[in-house]
Amino acid sequence: MPNEKVLSEKQAIVAELAEKLKNSSGGVFVDYTGTSVAQDTEMRRAMRAAGVDYTVVKNTLTRLAADKAGMAALDPILNGPTALAVSKSDPVAAAKLISEFASKKDSKLKVKAGFVEGKVITPEEVKALAELPSREALVAQVLGTMIAPVTGLVTVLNANIRGLAVALKAIADKKSEAA
Repeated sequence: MPNEKVLSEKQAIVAELAEKLKNSSGGVFVDYTGTSVAQDTEMRRAMRAAGVDYTVVKNTLTRLAADKAGMAALDPILNGPTALAVSKSDPVAAAKLISEFASKKDSKLKVKAGFVEGKVITPEEVKALAELPSREALVAQVLGTMIAPVTGLVTVLNANIRGLAVALKAIADKKSEAA
């Protein structure tokens, strides 16, 4: 039986991890076996720059935290070495970075599972999520689609006005020649 101090520390870790899972918009669980220190350092640096929190987690404590956060579906993947990458604001950031590093030729990183807004997703879904364009690109595409009809209308109206101006000028030129 663990002593009170160890037990309270573990409970605090579980509570903190549960909060992290609940408050994150997206995250990815990975098996980091075989990852070199240099690769890990490079990956951590890139994640820090992107606002993604990357930590190695204990499976037992993570299992308890996942249950608290309503993500009991993570239970089967929580075995072996496990690390967690989460992003509070961007649900795609962690998936993009992990997929980028996992796809490198010498990488041993393996995606176990992920989650978006509290829903557990498979490694294939994590890969699909990572392949989505950035939020800014999607917003630009939507705006471009919304603006296209207005641009077309402006072009048509300008053409009509231009045609009217040309016709009026031609009439004015004809009258000035006749006079």
